[in-house]
Amino acid sequence: MPSRTPARTARRLAVAAGCAALISAALVTPGRAAEPLDYVALGDSFAAAPLVPAPDLAHPLCLASRSGYPDVAAERLGAELDDVSCSGAKVGDLAGRQFGVVAPQYEALGADTDLVSLTVGGNDTNLVAAALGCVNLAPEPLGSSCADRYTKGGGDQLGEAVAAWAPQLGAALDEIHRRAPRARVFVVGYGDYIRQGGCWPTQPIWARDGDYLQRSVDKLSAALRDQAAAHGASFVDAYAATRGHDACAAPGDRHLEGLVPSAPAAPLHPNGAGSKAVGEALARAVRG
Repeated sequence: MPSRTPARTARRLAVAAGCAALISAALVTPGRAAEPLDYVALGDSFAAAPLVPAPDLAHPLCLASRSGYPDVAAERLGAELDDVSCSGAKVGDLAGRQFGVVAPQYEALGADTDLVSLTVGGNDTNLVAAALGCVNLAPEPLGSSCADRYTKGGGDQLGEAVAAWAPQLGAALDEIHRRAPRARVFVVGYGDYIRQGGCWPTQPIWARDGDYLQRSVDKLSAALRDQAAAHGASFVDAYAATRGHDACAAPGDRHLEGLVPSAPAAPLHPNGAGSKAVGEALARAVRG
């Protein structure tokens, strides 16, 4: 076989280089390919993951963790995270100073923000306080039922609170879009806290009270889903990510802790495993 001349070899190398350049141009977005997503996490303690190691010392008043679901999602996505979620936050704290000194969460948003996540509503609708008020150390009928209290007269105080609050979330999503016009926005719901029928005395909440509380949490997550759909955001189902890993599960299998945590976490909040499960669900939703 005749040997290649230097000229033929040079031509072939040039053609190969040109093809490689065309393929690269087709696969890479000019000016953005090497840049990680600019990700801002907003919300309350479901995102902040209080007492889950290791603490975020940049936000001591918020009891925030560096292992909350935003941190997990950011790692999976290779994103640059600005997590301003804060324990106890209400939707008004997105625009106002929480505890009088914590900067408004909206201030983290900007024209360069690519991705936003938000979990909020548990404090606005009194669900957290309601759960603590449902504790009964003695079996029925030695005590009082919080479900009876909140549904007295045929109403549903917690459900009504969720319905009345939901438009505030819609307004907050509109403001997020205004401040971060190029960002994709993901609303993350709440989890599976207590299974049907409860598990008294492992968790000292009567069965009907536990069922009422979880239904109320589910109503809040449904409101988050509906408002997300109506205001240009995507919904991430944290219940599906934590289902079967509620506070009644064996201690090593829990994603959400009960009234007396069995792993480092605040009561009635995600532990490290729960934050990991929700963060991975968020990352899958972003990729999808």
